[in-house]
Amino acid sequence: MANPVLVDVTRGDVVESRHRGAIAVMDAAGRTVFAVGDVERPAFPRSAVKAFQALPLMESGAADRFGFGDRELALAVSSHNGEEGHVAMARSMLAKAGLDEGCLACGAHWPQREADKARLHRMGAPAGRIHNNCSGKHAGFLCAAVQMGVDPAGYNRPDHPLMREVVAAVEAMTGAAHGADVCGTDGCSIPTFAIPIAAMARGFARFVTGEGLSPERARACTRLRDAAMAEPFMVAGTGRFCTDAMAALGGRTFVKTGAEGVFTAAIPGRGLGLAVKIDDGAARASEAVTAALLIELLGLDADDPARATLDRLAAPEIRSWAGELCGGLRVAADLSAARPD
Repeated sequence: MANPVLVDVTRGDVVESRHRGAIAVMDAAGRTVFAVGDVERPAFPRSAVKAFQALPLMESGAADRFGFGDRELALAVSSHNGEEGHVAMARSMLAKAGLDEGCLACGAHWPQREADKARLHRMGAPAGRIHNNCSGKHAGFLCAAVQMGVDPAGYNRPDHPLMREVVAAVEAMTGAAHGADVCGTDGCSIPTFAIPIAAMARGFARFVTGEGLSPERARACTRLRDAAMAEPFMVAGTGRFCTDAMAALGGRTFVKTGAEGVFTAAIPGRGLGLAVKIDDGAARASEAVTAALLIELLGLDADDPARATLDRLAAPEIRSWAGELCGGLRVAADLSAARPD
């Protein structure tokens, strides 16, 4: 079945582009609260499930052994900009385990922001693995491997003891089989598995309710969630959706982007998880849909302090290079049924 149009992109009064996709909102028991499109079609969650991938860091005892607080744990679930604060924290995490950035398997790329790229250029320094948006997650992997007493080398490979624990954690949280037939390689060189977005959403409902989880895992989920919401800058950075949304919502929602138009969120107050997948992989569309959906799920009225930020994220403007307003994005799907009674 073809997924419906979720987002229109306008220029003037004309719709210039359209983004199709699917939305799933689930509770921890696996009941569908709200859905649009084919929520059983497999998709790679990519970075949207980093919170699940960080569970071995918690459950191995590594986070406690190395004295990690909210900032380190938020970085462990991040897709960060590579700003100075992100890079320094990733280096600190590695150092506490007796490691350095040469141990990272995520590959090197430039920081996301032009200002941070320029800073490296002025220093005559190349982009390194530590600037990779996944370096915090990988630092967490390496710390967990050290705590487990296994050789960290090759930690990103599917047969490494650490990666087996990571994959098993994501599989258990989502309830979706992570077999070789749905396995691919993520941009940071770890395995990623195509699963239904309904399963992603159910996993994030369990992430905030603890339903069906062991007490130890439920505590680990709570600690990771609370850390990310307490330190939203570490999860993404300046000008990023995840940081801006969590900062505005002040502990009411955990949100996490993934590549290729995937977005996930968890709402503690309602015990719900949500997942969005845009068919053409456009992040601009997944962000707009997620923001509009959160407005409905949280029942954000006009006088809510977070509403202005979420409205801006749900309907971003498009401007010319000279700063003129040219158009924007608007959510075309009717999401009103997601609002609580």
